[in-house]
Amino acid sequence: MKPKRRRLMLISVGLLALFGAAALVLTALEDNIVFFYSPSDLAERPQPPARAFRLGGLVEEGSVERNADGVTTTFRITDLSNSVPVSYTGILPDLFREGQGVVTEGSLGPDGLFTAREVLAKHDENYMPKEVADALKESGQWRHFEGEDSSQ
Repeated sequence: MKPKRRRLMLISVGLLALFGAAALVLTALEDNIVFFYSPSDLAERPQPPARAFRLGGLVEEGSVERNADGVTTTFRITDLSNSVPVSYTGILPDLFREGQGVVTEGSLGPDGLFTAREVLAKHDENYMPKEVADALKESGQWRHFEGEDSSQ
C-alpha cells in the first residue's frame, strides 16, 4: 500500500471511531437529560407517560391537600393560564406554600397526574426559580414582585 493511501485509510478509521464514540456518548446522555415544562407547555406538547421532566409554576391557591397518611400531598401547579395536578409523597420544603413558585421533578401518569419525586421551593420572598419566571413571562402572566431587581 502506498503511504498516501495508508494515511487516508488511518484518517478514515480515526474519524469513524470518533463519530462512533460521539454517538455512544450522546445516546448515554439522552437518558439523563431532564427538560423543563410549564403547565401551558404540557397542554401544547403532551409528554409520554413515565418520561422524567421538570414541571414548574406557582402552587395554585386553595389546591394543597394533605392525605390521611401524613406524607402524601396533592396540589396543582399553574402558570395562571393552565394548571396540572401534582402528587408528592415525602416531606415538602419548609418554604412550600400556596401562591409561591416551585419546580417539581417527576413524570406524568396516563391519568394526567404528575407524580413528583422532588419538590424545590423558593428560598426567600423575592426569589422565583428562573425557569418559572421565564415561563410566566412567556405566557404574559408575569407579576413584578416588590423588591425584585427589574433588570432580570
